[in-house]
Amino acid sequence: MPRWFRHIVLSLPLVAGLLLLSAWLLLRGSLPQLDGESSLPGLTAPATIQRDALGVVSIDAANATDLARALGYVHAQERFFEMDLMRRSAAGELAELFGPVALPLDQQRRTHRMRARIGAHTDSFAGEHRAELQAYADGVNAGLAALPIRPWPYLLLRQPPRRWQIADSALVGLAMYFDLQDSRNARELALWKLQPLLPPALFALLVRDGTTWDAPLSGSPRGDAALPGADEVDLRTLPMPDPTTPVRFVEPLEPGSNNWAVAGALTADGRAIVADDMHLGLRVPNLWFRARLRYIEPGTSPGDIDIAGFTLPGLPAVIVGSNRRVAWGFTNGYTDNADWLALPKDDPGIVEYHERIRVAGQPAVDLTVRESAWGPILAEHGGQVLALRWTAQLPGAVRFDFAALAQARDLDQAFAVADRAGMPAQNFVVADADGRIGWRLIGARPQRDQGCGDPSTVLTEHCKPWSIESAAAPELIDPATHRLWTANNRVVDGDALRALGDGGYVLGARARQIREALFARDRFDEGDLLALQLDDRALFLERWWQFLQSLRERGPALATLATAARDWEGRATPDAVSYRIVRAWRLAVRTRIADGLLAPARVALGDDFEPPVLPQLEGVLWPLLQQRPAHLLPRRHTCAARMPSTTPSAAAGPATAACEDASGWDRLLEEAAREVRDGLGEHGPLEQRRWGERNTARICHPLAAVLPLPLRRALCMPTDELAGDVAMPRVASPDFGASQRMVVSPGHEDDGIAHMPGGQSGHPLSPFWGAGHEAWVKGEPTPFLPGQTMHRLRLTP
Repeated sequence: MPRWFRHIVLSLPLVAGLLLLSAWLLLRGSLPQLDGESSLPGLTAPATIQRDALGVVSIDAANATDLARALGYVHAQERFFEMDLMRRSAAGELAELFGPVALPLDQQRRTHRMRARIGAHTDSFAGEHRAELQAYADGVNAGLAALPIRPWPYLLLRQPPRRWQIADSALVGLAMYFDLQDSRNARELALWKLQPLLPPALFALLVRDGTTWDAPLSGSPRGDAALPGADEVDLRTLPMPDPTTPVRFVEPLEPGSNNWAVAGALTADGRAIVADDMHLGLRVPNLWFRARLRYIEPGTSPGDIDIAGFTLPGLPAVIVGSNRRVAWGFTNGYTDNADWLALPKDDPGIVEYHERIRVAGQPAVDLTVRESAWGPILAEHGGQVLALRWTAQLPGAVRFDFAALAQARDLDQAFAVADRAGMPAQNFVVADADGRIGWRLIGARPQRDQGCGDPSTVLTEHCKPWSIESAAAPELIDPATHRLWTANNRVVDGDALRALGDGGYVLGARARQIREALFARDRFDEGDLLALQLDDRALFLERWWQFLQSLRERGPALATLATAARDWEGRATPDAVSYRIVRAWRLAVRTRIADGLLAPARVALGDDFEPPVLPQLEGVLWPLLQQRPAHLLPRRHTCAARMPSTTPSAAAGPATAACEDASGWDRLLEEAAREVRDGLGEHGPLEQRRWGERNTARICHPLAAVLPLPLRRALCMPTDELAGDVAMPRVASPDFGASQRMVVSPGHEDDGIAHMPGGQSGHPLSPFWGAGHEAWVKGEPTPFLPGQTMHRLRLTP
């Protein structure tokens, strides 16, 4: 071996070590400063930033403006990349960072022209808080500039970070609209296309708005559907697709959040308690950032403003939390927030806007957006164009006035703040230090003309463009039961429901389980409410387990499933086998029934068919399976669909008779069981197919997917097997679930409890990377307030 070659070989480990050291030093260079002193221009007086062992931040400042500046500094140092993703997501500017892979999403988002709209309405967003918002933006930019090295994701992407502006904070608020509402209004569009193609009685089944599982705050459960007779709808006479075409299985999305409150009459010392867990997509770091904020408001004594909870990086405010006098939480309202309007393609009122989308590594892409006075043109059908009006597009959709909750002193003042709040429509549950509780809808809602709001109708030009309103919302204060609960279900009825509309309220099973638990006892403390947040009892699926057991003689696959699931655990725990089997079988049955009910529309629409979300279909499934009417059996499971059309009549007699002797409904249930048996059986014996095997955490940093496997694992939380599911209070799926848990009583925050997955910091070398995640997985109580100070940073003017 030549000497020069030996030198090269021997030096390779040294070169590799130097490269790793350089990468490590670069990575460490973007860690925030935790201790000592740092300059923050613009402060009127020194401010302090303390962190506990989990990285929960406490900020003490001289006034609200200094507080906003210091919080911006902290948010930038810990979470700037995630803030950047939020504003870019709303504005349709992700491709500038990620390249062509993000272009389709950018094109979809850019049709709403959110950056242009916010630019024209920044004053509406800022209101009287412009000084605080500007101080926050300046603090963000100062915190970013104070890092020796730009945040590590920008090194990986080879892109520079962009400065923060007030408009970017508004875009962060708009990003929550995209998360919580459907920016394509797909459900209403799909229902509108379906309605003329289906018998009225069949369409009524599909749009049924409730079940026996309903648990509204006011009004009664709808109950399950009364099935129509064969004279109203007969699937045997309606068109159907080729019965050999496989059923398209799509597991229905059932996202949601929980909150509830108990009044002082139900606690030992008269305290009211709020519990809140908002269910969202899970990532590392978490969407939220925990903080305690203290400052002096003019006319108050030092320490009078003391608010703790969960902030959203990009906004200088606590989103849910407690200020010692009032505590509050949110769940998504699922009200009707958008409408379509049909227009001629050549309508003279349509104007064009030209948007340029920058794409990393490629030339910019130009996008033409056509827009009417109603809203942007997003679809075409039947020779017309369809314009969408959505609350998020209108002035006042995001208003920073909700930050005034920091100063609210009782429930009435909190509700007065809600009258001015601009945010996605939410269920706002409040408790105050006097032991009172209340619910109301908070956020932007359409102010429609009468007759202009049917969720299955595309409007005509007689409906005028509506504005949005936040005040005078439905409310329930000091309920006689001393209990409140919401879980994305329908919460009102009558005139209030007609005013709010139905944006696809989720099945009420989760809300009913919460309500029943609240009425099962007359005394509560914080630990009791945490236990309810962690409730993984499978009450909703119990009757489906009983149903499966009753069918064990109806087919070999049904017998196999019933035997494997014979021991009902009654919970969605990681070790549960019967839960996993029954859940999968119900979904397979649901898919087949939904396929049959939608089949005539699928034939008529062809490639234009898009199935609507049917959150209340359980109220149709159950009576169908109990009554088994022949005229509502999906046609692909009838004898006629299964018999070859070319069968000679002489030979067909015995076979046809044999087919008619069997139940078509049994065939459907057996086929669903066969799919589950074969699908789960691919992984081993059915008796070993545990729920935790399916419900394993995949909670990762947004950039994890682009890295090699060993590095990818370093950017993810452990692959824990998670307890919980969607139809119970403990909502959990691999990358979706409780983005936080909070149980707190105003004035008793020391007894409060908080959980947050994914940790505080977005830096993998930070001591706070993933901090607190294990307690979230295990449900171990951790304090709502920050613990002992581990790090202290003093900011000076």
